[in-house]
Amino acid sequence: MKRTELINNYIDFFKEKGHKEIKNSSLIPENDPTVLFTTAGMQPLIPFLLGQKHPQGKKLVGIQRCLRTKDIEKVGDTYHHTMFEMIGNWSLGDYWKKEAIEMTFEFLTKKLNIPVEKLAATCFRGDKRTGKDIESEKVLLSLGIPKEKIAFLVKDNFWGPAGETGPCGPNTEIFYWKPKDISVPEKFDPEDERWVELGNNVLMEFNKNKEGKYEPLDKKNIDFGGGLERFVCALNNSTDNYEADMWKPVIQQIEKLSNKKYEDNKKEMRIIADHIKAACFIINDGITPSNTEQGYVLRRLIRRAIRFGKKIEIEKFTKKIAEPIFKIYKDYNLNKEIILEELEKEEKKFNKTLEKGLKIFNKMSKNKKIDGKIAFLLFQSYGFPIEITQELAKEKRIAINLEEYQRELEKHQELSRTATIGKFKSGLADNCEATTRLHTAAHLLLQAIKEILKKTEITQKGSNINAERLRFDFTFDRKLTEEEKQNIENLVNKKIKEAIPIIREEMPLEEAKKRGACGTFEDKYGDKVSVYTIGNFSKEICTGPHVNNTKELGKFKIIKEESSSSGVRRIKAILN
Repeated sequence: MKRTELINNYIDFFKEKGHKEIKNSSLIPENDPTVLFTTAGMQPLIPFLLGQKHPQGKKLVGIQRCLRTKDIEKVGDTYHHTMFEMIGNWSLGDYWKKEAIEMTFEFLTKKLNIPVEKLAATCFRGDKRTGKDIESEKVLLSLGIPKEKIAFLVKDNFWGPAGETGPCGPNTEIFYWKPKDISVPEKFDPEDERWVELGNNVLMEFNKNKEGKYEPLDKKNIDFGGGLERFVCALNNSTDNYEADMWKPVIQQIEKLSNKKYEDNKKEMRIIADHIKAACFIINDGITPSNTEQGYVLRRLIRRAIRFGKKIEIEKFTKKIAEPIFKIYKDYNLNKEIILEELEKEEKKFNKTLEKGLKIFNKMSKNKKIDGKIAFLLFQSYGFPIEITQELAKEKRIAINLEEYQRELEKHQELSRTATIGKFKSGLADNCEATTRLHTAAHLLLQAIKEILKKTEITQKGSNINAERLRFDFTFDRKLTEEEKQNIENLVNKKIKEAIPIIREEMPLEEAKKRGACGTFEDKYGDKVSVYTIGNFSKEICTGPHVNNTKELGKFKIIKEESSSSGVRRIKAILN
């Protein structure tokens, strides 16, 4: 089975069950600073999982691209990926455990013809948050899964939240017996890696708040998520994801460029293929390589791919490896020109210093220790992300003084630690009043920018909001003057003082466009959307949340205006 075939089967099956298809959202979370990237299919749906009404109804289905920085170090085996696609179906206060598990099994056994005897499952054993999930076990037993193939766990069977706060709950996972030539054991062992997890139904009944408490949700939700790559691999009776059609052309291109066989260089080729693919998608969603946040992750991926390319003796290769990616994912309409340009620029930058940096590392590592000053020198002068220096040290079995490195770093530069740990302290998922106010202020800010700069074609390129501040990116090709910044600030505050009610309406996307509503990442919207109107000043397609009246916002203050990337400016602002 091929990637597109599985996607079509999945979407069609759940449409037949009354689900509405939702569009794929950006890898960069819109207005949610709890994580750097979209890490799960449910993440764009957080406001609706917390109770807001979704324009397309209570039953949804879709495919979502995801990226997990914690998996970067694991890439190189048969099934871990930095960027992957997740198939998902959701119930927003509609069906519950029985129907969810039954539909999952019907899709697997009837639509995909997977034998029931090759499946196993896990359920939540229970803890202080909630009791043992006997209900899910009963459904699994009724579907033909024997008791010996149902394991009760705690650690892996409570999912979420995606960030530090948000919707979460116990889950029941579905496993598939991978080997073709070994008979399925009678008893399921979750520790046996020959059992591969296909996906899981998260039984969302809690919201974890910023105090760390688990509050019951008003409406219980279902969130099913499954790794598309793992599904395809399992259905093709393969034990290696990289042999599937969404990877094979990329691997073949690496074989051609290196004149080496995949069989003899699996780890290196998997890492190169994975990292260049992830880089393509990150660049496509508006990020360029840098030393902070998402840009730092992007730089780390490209440079790690280049280092492993050196191991199999290929150079100046990133653009060539990207070529088959555009064909595999033609349904995404990736921006080929920009992606190739950014890959080439970053590769040239790193290649200029790579040899010199490696010589410094090899010279200084002879005493079996790298001090923090050398680690920082490699970062500052030779462009080595600290993770690459750590990998080099691990390969040579030598130690790095990371505390000293951090001290040196703090002296010279504020490198965002969030680029490594992948999360901020708060975000929209906690329904925080401060983030809600700033989210509404972002709508006023966009319209004020358009009016003061007299450019209606300006669009939002992304935003990042936490309880302390608003960060807003928009298309514009020069630095703002002090007068322009002051006038934008004054106009926002004028609208706040006017105490304008904020109206939310649901309507077809085409109707929203006719009424002049603007929207960010327009391709992500479904047929029906939420439109927020602020008097006759602002009208935007948005998922919310927002305050009821502009008078609730307080005083708006721009604290910084700077370049974000080529042709994109960034404003940071607060509300007092």
